[in-house]
Amino acid sequence: MGIRFLLDEVVHDLADVDPTLTVLEWLRYRACRTGTKEGCAEGDCGACTVLVGELGGDGVQTGGPTPTPPLKGRGLHGASGAESPSPSGEGLGWGSPPNDKLAIEGTRITWRALNACIMFMPMLDGRALRTVESLGGGHPVQREMVARHGSQCGFCTPGFVMSLYGRSIGAAGTAGTPVKDVIAGNLCRCTGYGPILDAGEAVPFAPVDDRITIAALKELRRGEGLALAYEDPLAGIVRRWFSPRTADELAALLIEHPDARMVAGATDVGLWVTKQQRVLDTVIWLGEVADLRTLAEDDAGLTIDAGVRYVDAHAALARLHPDLGELVRRIGALQVRSAGTIGGNIANGSPIGDMPPALIALEATVTLRRGEERRTLPLEDFFVRYGVQDRKPGEFVESIWVPRPLTPSPPLGGEGFNLIRIFKLSKRFDSDISAVCGAFALRIDDGVVTSARIAFGGMAGTPQRASATEAALTGKPWCEASIEAAAAALAQDYSPLTDVRGSSAYRLSAAANLLRKVWIETQLAEPTSVLDMADG
Repeated sequence: MGIRFLLDEVVHDLADVDPTLTVLEWLRYRACRTGTKEGCAEGDCGACTVLVGELGGDGVQTGGPTPTPPLKGRGLHGASGAESPSPSGEGLGWGSPPNDKLAIEGTRITWRALNACIMFMPMLDGRALRTVESLGGGHPVQREMVARHGSQCGFCTPGFVMSLYGRSIGAAGTAGTPVKDVIAGNLCRCTGYGPILDAGEAVPFAPVDDRITIAALKELRRGEGLALAYEDPLAGIVRRWFSPRTADELAALLIEHPDARMVAGATDVGLWVTKQQRVLDTVIWLGEVADLRTLAEDDAGLTIDAGVRYVDAHAALARLHPDLGELVRRIGALQVRSAGTIGGNIANGSPIGDMPPALIALEATVTLRRGEERRTLPLEDFFVRYGVQDRKPGEFVESIWVPRPLTPSPPLGGEGFNLIRIFKLSKRFDSDISAVCGAFALRIDDGVVTSARIAFGGMAGTPQRASATEAALTGKPWCEASIEAAAAALAQDYSPLTDVRGSSAYRLSAAANLLRKVWIETQLAEPTSVLDMADG
């Protein structure tokens, strides 16, 4: 059994491949596709951006900016140029007209912009891969980049082109998304971004005709999960990779291999391989487990299965509360959010994970499964200490439930109101790790704080509630004096470390200032955030 995928409509069937070989390494050193660059090998710079398509949804690809009129034929140049053949000899149909009558009924392809440097080869199984070479030399994105001087040294250009190409065809997470957010995960040190932004704005939305790819992917579909065994001649071990199809299969595999490394998006584990050269003996990938990729939203709240990607949960979380949507926007960049999962962020247990503080403040719960047994616990109890979570051998995170927050009762200064605020502090706005992440869920009645849930990340060995701070606020008047007393109590809750992202003193001061910010915002006639002013 080998890894089977499409590269420009050509089927590749790879046997005896190291399962932790990255897509970037394969492209550059095995397939000689050197347009895909290695800049950071950790998913930060976007020079290795590729598009990966998988069967899912229905109909022809839709979404994105306002569509341009359909073309005749299936030209590579789409709306902006004459037809030409695709690089593989059969038209790939860039910019071709959607045709529901000719499309394969009930199927479409979801394209995602991903970082090839931290994506393992088995993750391509049953999927379609496109690189900058797939576009040839005259795609509208490429022409606009040239015309507007969006490329200088050129090293980063292929990554930008692929991100903008993804936006032009409506790749996941790009519908209605500003160009600056689409390319937030692409780093350029030359142009100052202005010409690149102009090029992105000039490229029209042109959905692709994926009929050929859809038919080929249907042929590649497996009736069972992928299982690989690779004998590593240097390490002298057999590396194993499993891609179960159902949660039941996953549960059974974990009973059989309780020490296996579970991988969802590999946005963290990928760095273990590329940066730390760690050897992963047995990997179980969650990316094929269909029944772990469901969102269920009702009046009570939102259930997020462990395999749901950030990009797919973004809209539902924003509906729960706008601050949750803004937080997701700040996690990594589009390439990371298109791969990473909320379940993986929680299971990883990082003290600087962005989602846990917010979810803890909102009283989220996590459901764990081992075999047929399940248990549910408050998310705050899942994190035991640094590097340790309340997860037994063979147990996995199955889902997270987030209760629907109570709707604020305007005006903020009225008799009673609910207040939820979530903040992320980092050196860069986009694609950066938090120095401090704070979440506040308060209830104020008749000018008195009747309940308070406050949680921080980056302040301790785990995401953690600020119990002393909560106690200092609860039952006290909602006033500046109470805020200052609560801010002083933060030192009882946390003794943060000093590292490259901030000193201990900075983190304590920043956390206190976030609490003050929550108070100050309630005193303004029209609360205004830095984001509002920047976007304006």
